[in-house]
Amino acid sequence: MTNALIADELVKLTPGLLARYDVPGPRYTSYPTAPMWQDSFGPEDARRVLARSNQPSGDGGTRPLSLYMHLPFCEQLCLFCGCNVIVRRNHDQAGAYLDLLKRDITQAAALIDDERPVVQFEWGGGTPTYFSPEQLEDLFHHAQQCFHFADDAEIGVEIDPRVTTTDHLATLARIGFNRLSMGVQDFDPEVQRTVKRVQSAEQVSDMIGTARELGFESVNIDLMYGLPKQSSASFARTIETVVGLAPDRIALFSYGHVPWIKKYQQVLTPMLPTRDEKFDIFLTAMGALTGAGYTYVGMDHFARPDDELCLAQRDGTLHRNFQGYTTKAGADLIGFGVTAIGELERSYLQNWRDIDHWREAVDQGVLPIMRGCELTDDDLIHRAAISAILCQTGIDKAAFQAKHGVEVDSYFADAIDRLSPLAEDGLVELTPDAIQATPVGRVFLRNIAMAFDAYYRFDPDHPMYSRTV
Repeated sequence: MTNALIADELVKLTPGLLARYDVPGPRYTSYPTAPMWQDSFGPEDARRVLARSNQPSGDGGTRPLSLYMHLPFCEQLCLFCGCNVIVRRNHDQAGAYLDLLKRDITQAAALIDDERPVVQFEWGGGTPTYFSPEQLEDLFHHAQQCFHFADDAEIGVEIDPRVTTTDHLATLARIGFNRLSMGVQDFDPEVQRTVKRVQSAEQVSDMIGTARELGFESVNIDLMYGLPKQSSASFARTIETVVGLAPDRIALFSYGHVPWIKKYQQVLTPMLPTRDEKFDIFLTAMGALTGAGYTYVGMDHFARPDDELCLAQRDGTLHRNFQGYTTKAGADLIGFGVTAIGELERSYLQNWRDIDHWREAVDQGVLPIMRGCELTDDDLIHRAAISAILCQTGIDKAAFQAKHGVEVDSYFADAIDRLSPLAEDGLVELTPDAIQATPVGRVFLRNIAMAFDAYYRFDPDHPMYSRTV
């Protein structure tokens, strides 16, 4: 069944079925998920696993690198935001943060084999273009001095069209950035005013046009459904506008309402759509995007059929990490800056979430690690199964056994038992050869993946868990 027909199948879902699978759960940007990581994992553990990452992997070669740098500053707060941000209209702290960030980069780079190529480099936030073009160029050149960049490296940045200038884009293009991701969320004026994120379609269109002229190879737009004052009709107009802008990729995120964590979201509570209304908004977007020719990659991502994400999904190399879906499977991810996360072959590590602890560690010349996790062989096998569900929408049992050395039906007997109700409800097909999400089940990949999570416990209030619908 083609992607364009998924929305037609979804309308058959009953309210009872929808309620049964609308539960809090992980987004599986890691496994084990962050709540399972240990506070006892500290700077010395991080030094050890980073040094170990230089050793040849199973295929005999050293793993390439993916670098992420967190630039957390924003000039104003958007009420839908759940990120770790520092809101300052005054830019006086910006320079001091970048000085610390460069020191963070330098001390971690000293532990990494300088011949390992950087194949992916990403800046996120916050708002990276909060900083001046000159500051961004200085930061980029520092990273280049510390690491060896591959000639064909994927170099991307998140931008806010409201504060990004032509000088920003020209500088980023000149120093080597080739991918842009911009937050839009919704073009409806009432929704924008309610969540305090006002920007016009013309503003976004002009920015995309400038980016194309400057040679950026890929443009992504972030949208969000389930926002206050949002309706199917209003969001249909937003989708129509976005399709007209012709981005290469579209991320369609579900709004995570967590007023017990982000107190400022309390004001939005009375204005939220109901669960059924929210799902109808998603159906509207799904139908419009697939009808316009975008492929539903899975979870929250859509892309043009010839995009690298779609090609990687078709050839079995699609990967998922803290930056979402990526084609850079097999690369070690190293994160820099406050709250940044790293993912090595057999471990995860996270920097301090608050800037004071992060600054203190960098000042003392130690890796600013708050917590982490080292994976067992069993963790690796479960992670591979969850990745297959999320990236390939299923598990080919023979291929999985050949790669990981386990017989799926026996190793995952408990998980397959937990999938029986989902199979009865038409979300997954269990056959002798495969475990495969149905077209409807592709929207519930997280529910299918949870069956393979040996640590998962239902916790409706956990900050790392968002609702699956």
